[in-house]
Amino acid sequence: MASKDLFEPITFRNGRTARNRIALAPMTNQQSHADGTLSDDELRWLALRAEGGFGIVATCAAHVTRDGQGWPGELGIYDDKLLPGLTRLAAALRERGTLSIVQIFHGGARADASVTGERPWSASEIEGDPGNPRAATREDIERVIAAFRDAAVRAHRAGFDGVQLHGAHGYLFGQFLSATGNKRDDAYGGSFENRARLLREATRAVRAAVPASFLVGVRISPEDWGQAKGLDLDENLTLAGWLAEDGIDFLGVSLWDSFASTKKRPDEHPIPLFRRALPASVPLFVAGKIWTRAEADSLLALGADGVSLARSAILNPDWPLRARDATWEPRRPPMPAAELAERGLSPRFIDYMRRWKGFVADESR
Repeated sequence: MASKDLFEPITFRNGRTARNRIALAPMTNQQSHADGTLSDDELRWLALRAEGGFGIVATCAAHVTRDGQGWPGELGIYDDKLLPGLTRLAAALRERGTLSIVQIFHGGARADASVTGERPWSASEIEGDPGNPRAATREDIERVIAAFRDAAVRAHRAGFDGVQLHGAHGYLFGQFLSATGNKRDDAYGGSFENRARLLREATRAVRAAVPASFLVGVRISPEDWGQAKGLDLDENLTLAGWLAEDGIDFLGVSLWDSFASTKKRPDEHPIPLFRRALPASVPLFVAGKIWTRAEADSLLALGADGVSLARSAILNPDWPLRARDATWEPRRPPMPAAELAERGLSPRFIDYMRRWKGFVADESR
């Protein structure tokens, strides 16, 4: 296998090319307006990373329907009224030389009823769940597939380069994929083929609705972690191949710790497994605890085609420019709120990051 250079361009299945193999991972930040419209804070946060040399910049999760919103301050892509802000964001990222991706999303059982005003729904009713989600009707399923399709069309109209369907972290698609949470006895439950049907149908609907030049990707969780439950490694390796058949241009695998072996087979690392599950033409991006250039290079050597940076990109908005110097050491947490603000985080984003223990420096001492 030829070695991959982190700073060389990467070409996707559809022929689109990014200037390097470094992506800004999609991250919750609660910076958008209450109705989902783009805020200046959100624009500044993303534009600074584009200026900092990221080859690909992904937005935070953007809800495709009002009832799919997962938290306050979430970017929306559910209605044409949001197009002016989305168009402004796409233009700002394009001007800075990055490929722009909207992560399109539905929270399912994890949608916030206090924000949406509606009872959340999921693959099945979940007893004991504080959100009290109801089981999806066939109408819900048909509606949400159409909503993902329409969101992708909206992203294309706005001028973005692509979308990523959020199938990771236990949101709607993950709830259908789950062997423990999906209790359905129809075409969307039971066998893994059935449990994967919603994600695959949404992916195919998106792919069919946008030009071939528009990037379509999916993000998945390989195994159980946090809110992602009832997932099996081998099922998700199969899913990766299915999604390639459905026309994706790239796959993102959210590892949380990119350097850990799989839970199911502790002697095997997930990257070679997923790389083998995909055609060579479909790039594999991985995310999870990547801080240094040496770490990123080691993941490419394992078979990843690109890396997605999250917390390291928060503290180091120009990581791709700085990391060209092999001796450079990135800033790590904790970081004072004032310095986070200089790096493009609004007060709301900084407050959100206080949930991550030790990330925001305690300045009271």
